[in-house]
Amino acid sequence: MLTPYLPYPPSSGGQIRSFNLIKELSKQHEITLCSLVKYEDDKKYITKLKPFCKKVYIFKRPEKAWTIENILKTGFSSWPFLVIRNYSPSEKKALTQIIKEDQFDIIHAETFYVTPHIPITRVPVVLVDQTIEYQVYKHYVDNYRIPFLKPLLYIDVAKLKYWETYYWKRAARVVAVSESDARVMKYLVPTLKVDVIPNGAGDDFIQDVPIHRNQTILFQGNYAWLQNAEAARVLAKEVLPLIQKKLPNAKLLISGQNTSVVADLKSENIEISDLAVDDFEGVKKAFRESGVLVAPLYGPGGTRLKILSAMAARLPVVTTNVGIAEVGREDETFLQGETIEELAKQTVRILTDGALYKKIAESAWRLIVDEYTYQAIAKKLNKIYQEASNG
Repeated sequence: MLTPYLPYPPSSGGQIRSFNLIKELSKQHEITLCSLVKYEDDKKYITKLKPFCKKVYIFKRPEKAWTIENILKTGFSSWPFLVIRNYSPSEKKALTQIIKEDQFDIIHAETFYVTPHIPITRVPVVLVDQTIEYQVYKHYVDNYRIPFLKPLLYIDVAKLKYWETYYWKRAARVVAVSESDARVMKYLVPTLKVDVIPNGAGDDFIQDVPIHRNQTILFQGNYAWLQNAEAARVLAKEVLPLIQKKLPNAKLLISGQNTSVVADLKSENIEISDLAVDDFEGVKKAFRESGVLVAPLYGPGGTRLKILSAMAARLPVVTTNVGIAEVGREDETFLQGETIEELAKQTVRILTDGALYKKIAESAWRLIVDEYTYQAIAKKLNKIYQEASNG
């Protein structure tokens, strides 16, 4: 299994997914894990993965993305910045030897931009794209505030789209995490067969916690990701003021990692809670003590872990169509709004209607227990492994 990050600590959405999958898959498979890391200190987490992996290899990538070297490599090559930033010559060299020395049935690539490390091989590659990356960056460029730089950034988006679809076509099987992503993939590559295996909620979140209605509005995430920073700003500057016209005591908690990106949003009614990458209790506390998760997500991004984790913690969700990614049913397991006004209205609605609050919280929790555990997800992935390895 190749990942662009070490799957521990499970703090970001991708890490949560990979760590929980590895735990479940290890019950039936021997896993050799190859991960990129930014910091030497990350090595201390290898011991947390060894109980589930036969071998763990880590490969260094630069700590900072926006280096002169990375920018020049992107400008003078056909590779997009995302691939350049996540490429490790030492991993490319090592994988050739690792695959040669051991007998693998499957190579699982988690995200397309780790696949350039894979040498020419007969071992089937199962490529799982947690999101369609070119769409994420196109959304960012579409809303970029420096017009004269947009043409250069669109060139990188075009390169990203080319290589993303290129590796989809080369893989033995391609997996999306939402039906909407699968539809886009099949539109871009009509001959592509795409399986859908959603993200899930880890066992730490799926617990029988009591309903906890109050007027604390939560947004949780890693703000190094463009979509999360954008959503936090929309929520703080546009949605919250409308909510407070109806609920003057409502407060906003912006919680997660890399909150320095949104630190300027802090105010009398907005708390910023920066959590260490391994502060699992802090994450669970935020979900279990808030009154509603409001996620004004407009950038594409697969199945959102924050949405599933909130549902698992009996925390009602108000989000957009893009944010919910076809998880459950509107007015049964979540409330939906597209505009700023709709999101505010739905938030006020859920916080002032006790019966609706209880219905949404309970129905969403049951949905997670029935359909979004990692045991169920690993079972679906196992089936794909078997089919890919049998040709």
